[in-house]
Amino acid sequence: MKKIILLVLTLFLLGNDNSVDVRPNIIWLVAEDQSVNFFPMYGDGTIDLPNLSSLRKDGILYENAYSPVPVCAPARSSIITGMYPTSIGTHNMRTYAEFPQPKPSKDVINYSPVPNSNVKMFTEYLRKHSYYTSNYGKEDYNFKKTDGSWDYSCSLDCSRKLEPLWRKRKKDQPFFAVFNFGITHESQVWSQGDSELFVNPDEINVPPIFPDTAEVRKDLAINYSNLVRLDKQIGDIIDLLKKDNLYNNSVIFFYADHGGPFPRFKRALYDTGIKVPLIIKLPKNLDHNSSNSSLVSFIDYAPTVLSLAGIKPPKHMQGKAFHGKYKSKEKSKYIFSSSDRFDEHVDRSRAVIHGGYKYIKHFHPEIARTNNAYRDNMPMMKNMKKLWADGKLGKDQAQWFKNPKPSEEMYILDEDPYELNNIVNNPKYANKLKFMQESLNEWIIKTNDLGKFNEVDLINKFLVDGIQPQLSALTVERKDNLVLLKHDDNEITIVWRKIGEYNWEIYSSGLILLGNIEAKAVQIGYEDSEITKILF
Repeated sequence: MKKIILLVLTLFLLGNDNSVDVRPNIIWLVAEDQSVNFFPMYGDGTIDLPNLSSLRKDGILYENAYSPVPVCAPARSSIITGMYPTSIGTHNMRTYAEFPQPKPSKDVINYSPVPNSNVKMFTEYLRKHSYYTSNYGKEDYNFKKTDGSWDYSCSLDCSRKLEPLWRKRKKDQPFFAVFNFGITHESQVWSQGDSELFVNPDEINVPPIFPDTAEVRKDLAINYSNLVRLDKQIGDIIDLLKKDNLYNNSVIFFYADHGGPFPRFKRALYDTGIKVPLIIKLPKNLDHNSSNSSLVSFIDYAPTVLSLAGIKPPKHMQGKAFHGKYKSKEKSKYIFSSSDRFDEHVDRSRAVIHGGYKYIKHFHPEIARTNNAYRDNMPMMKNMKKLWADGKLGKDQAQWFKNPKPSEEMYILDEDPYELNNIVNNPKYANKLKFMQESLNEWIIKTNDLGKFNEVDLINKFLVDGIQPQLSALTVERKDNLVLLKHDDNEITIVWRKIGEYNWEIYSSGLILLGNIEAKAVQIGYEDSEITKILF
């Protein structure tokens, strides 16, 4: 009889979403502002990156990973929610920021978009299933983060020394840890201008989209040198994982938050702006030193992490899990990307990739692509603007500067990796063009693309008299020492903590009251509800 009971219990645990037999530690190593163009594992031999090359040998190289937006804050909103930024209102750059940001007018204020109440930071699901979650270096999700999303997080106030945050967890508790590396950010191209170079500028291959000038070569050399610094920092984290005997049985993602830091890279819907490096090392180096050509988008990361943790991804997520217990049976056939407001510069473009082709639709061809005050800090950009003004840019380099820009673009990506030969008017590809146009229009309608709204109208839609809406208070039921917490909206997240403690816990079911606690409702885009105190 005991054997039968044990067998039934074992089968139950194996079939239960909450079972602990599939709970790997998951680590994200995130580089800022880098596309595949500069990495040896993607064919560029300019520099050696030994730590990333070693991780590549232990893992899977993804050849077609894409960001849905070619700039950081909107892209991060898709990573943390599994949703397109255009669907949840986070598509404009820095709608919400903890520090002053350039805006196009006084009517565009600092605001946190208000998506549907089922849209969460996916770390909430991890914490509900007993994962320890930590974020080191940057959050910047284009909305105000919710309490309860991390066990430990530091953003701009992080010390420069990277810490093994997983050591803060309980003994044997599975963890999810994010490490963000700012050394490769666009700003570092001018900030590191006087630092040591680890590559000779004269030995660099200059991409055809740039003029071959001393300024361009110097900035490219700085970026390569920053990648060498990045590789060292990543090596430090990997060494700590190995020291703690965690490396072998952990899942490790390395990726960049969008494309490279240069003009016509960052903020552009060309592959230089949205195609990113992605390496995933699985436990015990499963499928090591292999490559995967599947189309992968940032919206796929959240469901994939949940799937790897043995947690069923919620149905509202627009991405697909490509690993783990709930791996999707269907591969993605399309990549969709968007660009809207970048700081003070307002524009709207959309792109779709299918079958090796890319189609780009510009809704405002009259708006120039080269206007961005922040990017003008870069010596390369200043140099290119002067050459353009003097009429000295070559044909390929001048395309990006021409205004008006084409209303439509289409490229064959394998044949034209820098997307210089626009085939949109070639009758040979008329059928493909029509297919791509229809596919993009269907996606815009299906995903409720909010880019069609003026941003001031969006703000009025999200806010109440210019103020973020506030959640209603919780209701409390007490049954002896058991406390039941409820909110009017069942999708809203409830968090609680013992009075006097710092961290908020995710509420899932009744609490046994062994001391005084406080609780509140939290949700992306809303002010928290009033705190409810429950006394022992």
